[in-house]
Amino acid sequence: MKIPISVLVVIYKSNRDVLLIERADRSSFWQSVTGSLDAPDEDLTLAAAREVFEETGIAVEALPAGALRNMHHQIEYEIYPEWRFRYAPGVTKNTEHWFALQVPDDTQVKLAPREHVAYEWLPFQEAAKKCFSRSNGDAILKLFSAN
Repeated sequence: MKIPISVLVVIYKSNRDVLLIERADRSSFWQSVTGSLDAPDEDLTLAAAREVFEETGIAVEALPAGALRNMHHQIEYEIYPEWRFRYAPGVTKNTEHWFALQVPDDTQVKLAPREHVAYEWLPFQEAAKKCFSRSNGDAILKLFSAN
């Protein structure tokens, strides 16, 4: 069963282009890196780094110190009914913690084909609009309103 605590990582370059990835299980569902904790006590930053590597092949530990930042923001959202079977019975809400990751401009992306089928680097305003999830778009806009 999935744990209803997750991370969302907005990956971006120095020019403020943001990486979006398209889900394999839902056509036209563009998003940032997301994923649930593997254990209730898993460190959020470690979970964010793990999800980034699993979904994009980007190794956070190989980047400069401070590249991955906790945005110190979390939201609670309703889990889509069609995905609730992944959670314990009666779980309907998830708490998502937001992170930002600045990567070098020449960063290569290697998608996990079972999870994602395509990726794009987009100017942050376009990326925010293209996200299927409104809160994902909000995370992108929040990141760049703080810079």
